[in-house]
Formats: sequence, structure tokens, C-alpha cells
Amino acid sequence: MNPILARLAGNRALIAYAGVILVFSIGAVLIPGFSTIFSIRAMLILASLLAIAALGQTLVMILGGIDLSIPFVIGFANVVFAGLYGGGMPAWATFAIVLAGAALIGAFSGVISATLSIHPLIVTLGVGTIIQALVQIWTRGLPTGSAPPFINEFVSLGGSVGPLPFPWLIPFTLVLTIATIFVLQRTIYGRRLYALGSNPKAAELALVRPVAMWAMTFGLSAVFAALTGILLLGFTGSSSAGVGTPYLFQTVAAVVIGGTALVGGRGGFVGTIAGAIVLIELRTVLIGMGLSEAMVQSALGVLILLLVAAYGRDQHIRNLI
Repeated sequence: MNPILARLAGNRALIAYAGVILVFSIGAVLIPGFSTIFSIRAMLILASLLAIAALGQTLVMILGGIDLSIPFVIGFANVVFAGLYGGGMPAWATFAIVLAGAALIGAFSGVISATLSIHPLIVTLGVGTIIQALVQIWTRGLPTGSAPPFINEFVSLGGSVGPLPFPWLIPFTLVLTIATIFVLQRTIYGRRLYALGSNPKAAELALVRPVAMWAMTFGLSAVFAALTGILLLGFTGSSSAGVGTPYLFQTVAAVVIGGTALVGGRGGFVGTIAGAIVLIELRTVLIGMGLSEAMVQSALGVLILLLVAAYGRDQHIRNLI
């Protein structure tokens, strides 16, 4: 194969963006109104919410792990923020408490996984289930409260940034993407993250502390999940402990579609953005074709299985160098 074509074929992020164009073109042909400004704005908002949640999953998967506590942390942040703010606590204090609590939850999962050598899939699922139970006990199954008006405006379908016809969530996601690229490519944390995901033994010999990295990375994953939960509160207008349920495997799918390796050591957030957009486009197309919610979930489940079957066969990067 031509070296240039081989390189393009191996660039999964580029393939993901080609998928964005392909699925959009199909939707524009098949679904009336799919390509309208309102529809595009709605899909970008939903994709941005998914991408923010998937940012943490991207970091964790580069490290070589997986975080299944994301939907539970989203629900935790959604309900606790609404309850505290609705109870009269200032918005800034509520933000600080919820994000700090989420960071502790994530760091705890990372420490347990790293120190006891337990697969993070098991640890994060267990920790997430405990968090969800505690939230249900606290609210007695009846969450209350609301989001501050500025959060509603931040994610509103009718919001705008000056003359641009979309809310502040869209440029925020763009800035977050640029910041993530800088962190992954230009900081010590980014270099250590890829090093530990590529070859844990060699990274330890290079004085990278695995427990600290796992705690920090899973803590960041939980913070971004909590931020998603807060933004979802503004988007939906009401709190729910189960609001993060659709994100259980969608974050994994977005990351894998975007080209981050399941075995760790490769990938980045730029591809994850494309993966999130593709998933939202696909969901919109399937709903527009008249499929029920159950059929849509089934179709996305098949997509995830195909992705895992295709990408799960990758050799670890340490075996390729």
C-alpha cells in the first residue's frame, strides 16, 4: 500500500471525522429537516455534553483503564448540585463542593485499582453503584432543586454567542479541546500519561509514580463527569439520579470511534470529539427513520460490539516498538 494511504488508514481520528461527514450526508438525504440550523445546533449541544463526559474516559483509556462510574457520577452531581443550590447555597460554593466530591470519588477508584491491582472496570462499577445508592438514600428517591439561570442559558437550545446561533457550551467545548491538546502534548502530566499507558514497567523505571497518576487521572474523569451532570441539569431543567445512564457505554464508544486504543498508550481528545458527533448523528438519523428508543439502543449496542471486535484486536504499543 502507498505509504501516504497507509498512514491515512491508520489515522483513526481522521477516519472518525470522515464518518461525521458521511453520516451527516446520509441524514441530510433521508431525514427532512436534518440539516437545518436548529437541528445542527441541537446535535452540537448533545455532542458537546457527551464529549465533556468522554474527556475523562479518554484520559483513563490512554492510561490503559476504563471508567464505568461516569454515569453514576453524572447522576450524583446532577442531584447534589440541584439539592444544595435549591436549598439556598451559593452557586460557586455548590460548584466547589460537587466537583471536589467527584474528584475524591474518582481518585479513590484510581488508588484502589492501582494499589490492589484490581481491574478498574470492576472498581469503578462498584464505586459508582455505591454512589448511586447513597444519592438515592439522601434524596429518598425524590430529588429536588434546580440549576442557576446562567447554567440554563449556557446550554440553552435558544442561546447565542453574539451573532453566532449557538449557546456558550459550543465555544466552551472548543476551548476545552484546545486546552486538552496542550496538556496531553506539552505538559509533564501528558507525557507521563502516554508513557504509563504504553509501558507501565518502563514508566516506573523512569520515575513515573503509577498510583499518583491513576488517582489524578480517575479524579479528572470524575470531575468532567460531574461537570456534565451539572450542565445536564441546566439542559433538562430538573434533577434525576439516572440522567447519566445513557453515558455508560456512549463515552466508551465515542472514545473508541475517535481512535483511542482500548489497550492504552494511543489516542487523544480530538478524535473523541468526532466520535461524540458521530454517535449523536447516528442516534438522530435512527430516530428520524422511525425507530423506537429500544431499537436505537440496540443499534448503538451493535455498533459498540463491532468497534470492540475491530479495535480490541490491536497489539499493545509496547509490542510495536
